[in-house]
Amino acid sequence: MCSKMYSQQLGELSDGQFQAALEHFQLGKFVRAQAIPFGNFGQNVFVTSTKGEYVLRGNPHFAGQFSTEQFYTKLLHERTEVPVPWPYYIDPTTKIFGWSYVLMPRMEGLQLADDEVRKQLKPAEKRAIAKALGENLAQMQELTWPFAGRYYAASGKVEPFDLERELAWPVPVSSSRLLSFDHARAVSYADRVVARIIHKLKDAQAYSEHTTQSDITWAEEYIASAQKALLEPFKPCLVMEDYKEGNLVVTQHGADWRVSGVFDLMEAHFGDGEADLSRAAAMYYDEDPELARIFVRAYLSRRPPRPGFEERFSVYMLLDRAILWNFFQYSKMRWWDESWTFRDWASRYVSLEAMGLS
Repeated sequence: MCSKMYSQQLGELSDGQFQAALEHFQLGKFVRAQAIPFGNFGQNVFVTSTKGEYVLRGNPHFAGQFSTEQFYTKLLHERTEVPVPWPYYIDPTTKIFGWSYVLMPRMEGLQLADDEVRKQLKPAEKRAIAKALGENLAQMQELTWPFAGRYYAASGKVEPFDLERELAWPVPVSSSRLLSFDHARAVSYADRVVARIIHKLKDAQAYSEHTTQSDITWAEEYIASAQKALLEPFKPCLVMEDYKEGNLVVTQHGADWRVSGVFDLMEAHFGDGEADLSRAAAMYYDEDPELARIFVRAYLSRRPPRPGFEERFSVYMLLDRAILWNFFQYSKMRWWDESWTFRDWASRYVSLEAMGLS
């Protein structure tokens, strides 16, 4: 029986295992599997059967990852026109691979996570794709909820944000450092954002000397200047918290491009939709500030900004940068000046003016 190493996360898999997974959901006979050379965590494999093209996603990062992704994918499928991989089949048992797995349809379109694909795109095509991402993000946010909160697989429902669980997420509270709350504390979306920024930065201090108290004070000054803006009412909607080119595919329609598939919803929750501008805007800014401008303007053309947008943009960008910075410090990843602290790295992103978006 043929076996092959597909990724560090998934390990060596055999054709027989793929066949067993397909049979479990009556998805045809196994034809071939293809390792995916892009993406950060190596959870996915392209699988072809006699019934179609699929993605196998395995070895979850945390308990409830797949049921969380299934929950938000189902809602997007049922309540919006956003293309998502549905059905999203979950086998919670470990008997085939040694870990639970998902099988879902492979979405048609260009894989923008593939650097080789992006290298082939012309400047005009990149601009059209940035516009499509902004419009699609606005469309995703047609999925709303009565209150801000997160889906919890253990309860099978969306619950309002609780500060202790939110700071520990996605691990259990007992596994997280720096937490000492004696009981649950309900928290507003704004307070959750602020608490996560400070928590991520303080936690990053344990991994290197590149997060200083001066960095935290700098972040707190931005937060203080945005207090009024953060209190501006909003209708809670889907926030993916990792919205970027790498988590979707696109197709061309004449001179226009459209998002033809969105996936990887494990960090999703319901909150202020403006927060989902941060990651893609920063990545576009690094490549070409004009792409960032096109992306943000396309979004705002569909979802006009509320009062205080500029101040909230800074705080939401701080959160996104703090999440990534924490991960980079923990993982010992760095591709910038070794002497830089968090402020040195993040300051170019945290205002509309600094990014040339004002």
